[in-house]
Amino acid sequence: MWKARQVGRLSEKLRPRVAHAEPGVSGRGRTARSLPVWPWPALLTLLVTVAGIGRAQLWRDELATWSAATRSVGDLVRLTGAIDAATGPYYLVMHGWVAVVGDSVTALRLPAALAMAAAAGLTALLGQRLGDARAGLLGGLLFAVLPGTSRYGQEARPYALATFLAVLATLLLVEALRRPGWARWAGYAAAVAALGLTHLIALTLLAAHAVAVLAARRTPDRAGVPAADAPGGPGAPNGPGISGGPGISGGPDAPVGPASASGPATRGGPGAAGGPGAAGTWRRPLWWLLALLPAALLLTPLVLVAAGQRSRQLDWVDTARPEDLPALAGGVAQSGVVGGLLVGLAALGAARWGRRALLPGCAVLLPVLLVFAAGLAVPLWVPRYLVFVVPFAALLAGAALAPVRLPAALAVVALAGLLGLPDQAALRRTHEWPRSAPVDYRAAAGVVAANQRPGDAVVYSPRESWLFLDLGLRYHLRDRRPDDVLVTRDQARRGDLWAAECDRPAQCLAGAERVWLVVAGRRADPVAAVPGAKGAALRDGFTVEQVWPRPGLTVALLTR
Repeated sequence: MWKARQVGRLSEKLRPRVAHAEPGVSGRGRTARSLPVWPWPALLTLLVTVAGIGRAQLWRDELATWSAATRSVGDLVRLTGAIDAATGPYYLVMHGWVAVVGDSVTALRLPAALAMAAAAGLTALLGQRLGDARAGLLGGLLFAVLPGTSRYGQEARPYALATFLAVLATLLLVEALRRPGWARWAGYAAAVAALGLTHLIALTLLAAHAVAVLAARRTPDRAGVPAADAPGGPGAPNGPGISGGPGISGGPDAPVGPASASGPATRGGPGAAGGPGAAGTWRRPLWWLLALLPAALLLTPLVLVAAGQRSRQLDWVDTARPEDLPALAGGVAQSGVVGGLLVGLAALGAARWGRRALLPGCAVLLPVLLVFAAGLAVPLWVPRYLVFVVPFAALLAGAALAPVRLPAALAVVALAGLLGLPDQAALRRTHEWPRSAPVDYRAAAGVVAANQRPGDAVVYSPRESWLFLDLGLRYHLRDRRPDDVLVTRDQARRGDLWAAECDRPAQCLAGAERVWLVVAGRRADPVAAVPGAKGAALRDGFTVEQVWPRPGLTVALLTR
C-alpha cells in the first residue's frame, strides 16, 4: 500500500512534464516548434515590394494622393466635402506621413509596402490559428510573390492598408471567438472601424465574419476556429507548429484536423461564454454586434457623404458585366496565369480543409459576390477594390500545399513567382493599365524644363480629366513650372482635384509670348485637339513652333 501511494505521488509530480513531452521529438525539434511563422512571409513581402519601388513614376491616382496629402488640414477637409470623402481618412494619414518623411516616389509608396508586409505576416498567423503552421507559412509566402502584392504594395493608395486591416480584423475575430473577452472584442471593433475608414467597400468582409460568428454559436470549431483548449488547437502543446506534426517539418501523413468533437470544445469551449444552451448559443453573436456598434456610429456619416459623391467619384466606371467576374482573379493578382493558379489551389485547399475553410472561403466569395451584385445595378465594379480578399485566397492555397513535402510545396510557390516575373517587371515600368499605354509625365516635364524661358505660360487640355496633366507636371517641376495663366482658383482653394479656369481665355493669355501646351494623347496637331474658347484663343493668337510627342501625351511650344 505504501509503495502504491509513493508511485501515485511520483506520477502526479511527473504528469505536467509528460503531458508536454512528445515522443521522438528532440529538444531542438521542440525549440523549432515554438518559432513563429509570420516573420518569413512578412520579410519576403517587404523585400519584394521594396525592390524597384521608386522606378515607376506616380500614376494618376497617386498624383491625386500627393495633391491631397500636401494640402493643409483645412483644405483637405474641403476636398473631402466635395469629392473623395471615402479616401479622406487615408489622405489625412498620408498628410502626416509626408510632413515627416517627404513626398518622393519612394516615400509616398513606403506605407503601402509596409502594410503589405504586415498583411503577409498576419496571413501566416491566421493560417496557423485556423489550421496548421505549414498552411499559414505557405499561404503567406505565396501571397508575397504575387504580382498584385507588389503592384498595390508599390502604390500610394489605400488598398494595401485595407488588405492589412482586413486580415487583422479577421485574425482578431478568430481570437475573440476562441477566447471571448471584452479586450479582444474591443480590438476587433477598432480594426473594423479602421478598415471602414480606409476602404468602405472592404466592409463587405463583415458578411464573412457574420457567417463565422453564427456558425460558432455553440463552439468555435463549428466556424473552423479551433477552441483554445481543444486538442490540436493553437494553444495546445501538440498543436500546429514549425517542426513535427502538421507543422513545417512534419510529413504529409501528420494528422491535421479541427478540434475533436469529443474534446473540451464540445463540452463548453473557452469558458462558459461558449458553452451550450440558450445563453451560450447567442452570446457570441451579441458580442459581435456590440463590437460593430462603434464602427457603425463612426462610419455612417462617411457613408452618407461618400454615397452623395458616387456619381462624380465613379463617373469613369461602367456597370458590371457577367464576363467581368471570371477576369477578377487576373485583375487582383495582376497576372492571368498566376491568378488562375491561385484560384485552382484555393479551391483544392478549401476542399481539404472542410469546415475550417468556412471563414477564409467566405472572406473571398462573399465580398466578391456582394460587390459584383451591386455593380450590376450601379457603377461600382473595379477589380482593385477587392484586393483585400487575396490573402484569404492565398491562405486556402497554402492549405492545398500543406500536405505536400516542404521542398515540393516551396517549388510551387517559386513557380508562381516565376510565372509572375514578366508582370513584376512591367508594373515597375508603369502603373498604368494596360502596361503598353503609359502616360509619361516625367518626360513631358523634362521637355519643358529643358526649353522654357522666364515669362513662359502653360496650358493643359483637357483640364478636368482623370489624367491630372497639371498635377503630373507640377509634381516633377515644382516651382520651376511655367505660369498657369488660365487658373483662377487652384485645386486647394477650389476644394477639388481640379483647378478652375477663367471664362475668357484670350484675355488671360494676352500677356504671354510663349505658351507650353500639354494635351492628352499623341497629337500631330495639338492645338486642333483643344476644344472651345480655349482652343480658339490658342489658334487665333499663336503658332506652333515645335511639338514633342511623348507616351500618353503631347507637348507643344506655341509662340505669338
